[in-house]
Amino acid sequence: MRSCLKFAGVAALALMVAACSEQNEGAEKQAAAPQQQPATQVGTVTLEAQTVGLVEEMPGRTIAFRQADIRPQVDGIIKERNFTEGTFVEAGQQLYMIDQDVYLAKVDAAQAELARQIATFDQATKTRKRYDPLIKSQAVSQQTYDDAVAAEAQGKAAVAAARAELEQARIDLAYTTVTAPISGQIGSSDFTEGALVTANQTAKLTTITQLDPIYVDVTQAGGRLMKIKQAIQNGRIKGVENGQVEVSLIIDSTGAEYPHKGTLQFSDVTVNETTGTIRLRVVFPNPDGTLLPGMFVRGQVRQGHLENAFLVPQKAVMRRPDGSAYVYVVVDGKVASKDITIEQSQGQNWLVSAGVEDGDQLIVDGLQRIGPGAPVAAQPVETAKAAE
Repeated sequence: MRSCLKFAGVAALALMVAACSEQNEGAEKQAAAPQQQPATQVGTVTLEAQTVGLVEEMPGRTIAFRQADIRPQVDGIIKERNFTEGTFVEAGQQLYMIDQDVYLAKVDAAQAELARQIATFDQATKTRKRYDPLIKSQAVSQQTYDDAVAAEAQGKAAVAAARAELEQARIDLAYTTVTAPISGQIGSSDFTEGALVTANQTAKLTTITQLDPIYVDVTQAGGRLMKIKQAIQNGRIKGVENGQVEVSLIIDSTGAEYPHKGTLQFSDVTVNETTGTIRLRVVFPNPDGTLLPGMFVRGQVRQGHLENAFLVPQKAVMRRPDGSAYVYVVVDGKVASKDITIEQSQGQNWLVSAGVEDGDQLIVDGLQRIGPGAPVAAQPVETAKAAE
């Protein structure tokens, strides 16, 4: 009996040792197995290729469509001022009246001189006609006839000169009435009734400014404009074949968008040596006179559209020390890096023309916790929230 109990105790001890050995071996195997990195939660958006309009925002300033400084063209005393300062005047409207007495007298004198020269010319013509048959019969000398012909020619020239003098006198008389050369808003008058003015003086009487339409001069980097032109020529950028480029306007002082659209009229053919920019001139309708010359604005110039492009949230784009841009996308549950080509910014997005593909899962949230090759768990986010 004792031997049986002794045998049972030994058997139990052997079983306990075997169990402990198995547990130790399992722990060692578990410790030897590599630890798998847990997947990081990231927010993604799915990229879709689309046709995107190219809009370049450029600083600019408003310029008067027309501006005329009014100056007198004859000497005299201002007798009348026939406009209200700050009002709209029509082309041809009388603005000032200069004393006409002297110029009326000059017209009368020129008319009298013309009449005298006409009478002298008529007499010379009659004399030459009387000598025509006489010279044939040699009743008068050749010298006498030649003198008659010369007198007639001189009389004709004197009549022409007298007519020119009369026309000049009439022009000077007309200049005593100073009229508006263009329609527009008239400024303050720097001269009043009784003031003495002289022909072509440097001091202006007043200024007329045409505000509708109005010019806006914007500037663009010369290199950027060259790239756009090349892209249009090789067909990468489309939609400007007809030459009509539409421009929107943002008023700097208020930040509001101007309600009317403008049209690009021309671009300079030279680059500014100091700034490296090219001036573009845009024409805007200005029926309400909202835009005034000298205002600072921002022009949004539409320069065609780009096909198969992507709008990538700016916060998803990273840059290397050399300035090159790249993004992270999810490929087979892991992070992959892709270099991209940026065309321009549009709101809170970058317009990307190369480097990504349609359907790519772009990582927009959790970028600080991941790196290339890291396992991730993609969680889709809304496009609008991704851009914020």
